[in-house]
Amino acid sequence: MHRKVLELVCKSPDKLFKIAESLLFFAEESKVWTFTGELGAGKTTLIKEICNKCHVTDSMSSPSFSIVNEYNTESEDSIYHLDLYRINSLEEAVNIGIEEYLYSGELCLIEWPEIIEDLLPEDTIEIEITIGNSLERIIKASKYE
Repeated sequence: MHRKVLELVCKSPDKLFKIAESLLFFAEESKVWTFTGELGAGKTTLIKEICNKCHVTDSMSSPSFSIVNEYNTESEDSIYHLDLYRINSLEEAVNIGIEEYLYSGELCLIEWPEIIEDLLPEDTIEIEITIGNSLERIIKASKYE
């Protein structure tokens, strides 16, 4: 297996719809995506745009306090948006049922995934967001093939 990488540069937030489209194409059938980057890099903003491209019918918000938000799509699929920033241990993640989300067969978008790396499926899409100049974001997606 080798790692396939897609690197995208987003120069303004109004271009995120194209980034989301490219990421959905890149991911193919992979259902678990992780998002890393410093606070304020745009992880939640990008996830909202991905959800828009997937035709989510619910209002979207950051799951910082609820840890998991479930969104429904027009095709009646679910999308899980997890924010693990406040999770302190792998055991705590397991206790909230993290594996049920990871192996649900539904799209699972995870911010701050470091604590659960050992549980992630092999075909996880890893997305790293780096802040460039001003509003610019460098988005690097990778997966094993």
